[in-house]
Amino acid sequence: MNPRIVVVGAGISGLSVAYRLKQRLPHADVQILEGAARPGGTMWTERQSGYQIEIGPNGFLDSKPSTLELTREVGLQDQLILANPSAGKNRYLYWKDRLHKLPGSPWGLLTTPLLSWRGKLSFLWERFRRRHGDPGDESIAAFARRRAGKETAEVFADGLVTGIFAGDPEMLSLPACFPRIAALERDYGSILKGFAETARKRREEAEAKGMAYEKPGKLWSLRSGLRSLVEALSERVKPQLGVAIRKLVREPDGLWTLHGEGRETWRAEAVVLTCPAHEQARIVADMDAALAELLAQIPFNRIAVIALGYRQEDVPTSVDGFGFITPESTRRDLLGVQWCSSIYPDRAPPGVVLMRAMAGGWRRGDIVDWDDERLLRATHKELQVVMGVKGEPIFQRIVRWPRAIPQYHVGHLARVNLIGARLDLHPGLFLGGNSFLGVAMNDCTEQGTILAEKVARRFT
Repeated sequence: MNPRIVVVGAGISGLSVAYRLKQRLPHADVQILEGAARPGGTMWTERQSGYQIEIGPNGFLDSKPSTLELTREVGLQDQLILANPSAGKNRYLYWKDRLHKLPGSPWGLLTTPLLSWRGKLSFLWERFRRRHGDPGDESIAAFARRRAGKETAEVFADGLVTGIFAGDPEMLSLPACFPRIAALERDYGSILKGFAETARKRREEAEAKGMAYEKPGKLWSLRSGLRSLVEALSERVKPQLGVAIRKLVREPDGLWTLHGEGRETWRAEAVVLTCPAHEQARIVADMDAALAELLAQIPFNRIAVIALGYRQEDVPTSVDGFGFITPESTRRDLLGVQWCSSIYPDRAPPGVVLMRAMAGGWRRGDIVDWDDERLLRATHKELQVVMGVKGEPIFQRIVRWPRAIPQYHVGHLARVNLIGARLDLHPGLFLGGNSFLGVAMNDCTEQGTILAEKVARRFT
């Protein structure tokens, strides 16, 4: 049997699914359709005048192996580069009108001015707090207050959420956004105790194998930018670009028909939608209004990416590190800034500091609507205040994402379960992408492998 499978969406999720399907079902006819003029979705590298700007994710961690494995499989192992070690050690939070280095150890936590002594003791006492029953689905802020105190929630939880989701910690679900942390409390009764125990087990496993223990969580990219992975995958799965799917129909013979914006149609035994949830909702609306409504309820925030290049002499603050985050609760004009030319080599011409600022997010989405002049002026002013930047930028690029990062609000996992129940009514239809079980690159590539296996089982 040579099944026909159509994947809709050529972001990193769709590309991963299509690539794994071709491996798993080499005789299948796998087609991937993308409405935009290029593949990659939000994951893309712009190259101009000696600059390399990531307009979406800036790299990926090796805490999960999926992206590293995929990169090596498509022949890009020689392109892999590790972030500057200082990018992992030197990360900052802008709090109470100054930059503070985020603590990276228990001693750092005891000496940081980000928490009062009362706040530090409350944080350290987390190890001895008992878990009271099953907390169920709770917000990240509520979890942080319950486990580590009010100050930790206001400073660290908000900063963490801003850096990853650009969302509101009072609304985002802890088990949906950080399932590993929820599991640590469930399995060990304490987050600090859980981290210590899992680190001990990793050391013992490394020693048993005669290997040196390496702390996971190193940041990686590709010498020519993450776009190289998109292009390598695209060469193998050949996405059809500029193809927008209007609706999906289940035919009496059990096959699926996808209708494009014109008269073009595609027939398939299985359909995999990896485009964002709001696009999935539009595609299935005529077929299953209840499923479409559930998908449409997944909200997205809005983000503007502002890349600026400054002469080295105009940046008096040391940029030996990753950058800084501004918690959303401060309601400043920037969510944070990455020091791109310090994180990876060859991101800017010699003598130039390339920075990438993010603005908007869940609480300040209106900023994305500002015109270029106002947005650039506000970004430059924030860099003057936070980093003492002088002079004017010699390079600038703005990219707006009207629907950037899905927000896993409290109740998200229950909604995902309801979506799964509706899918059971439509054999041969599968949903993927970052709208459901993780927003990071690793989540997308890992879920791509899992989803491809699920589709393949239908035909084996």
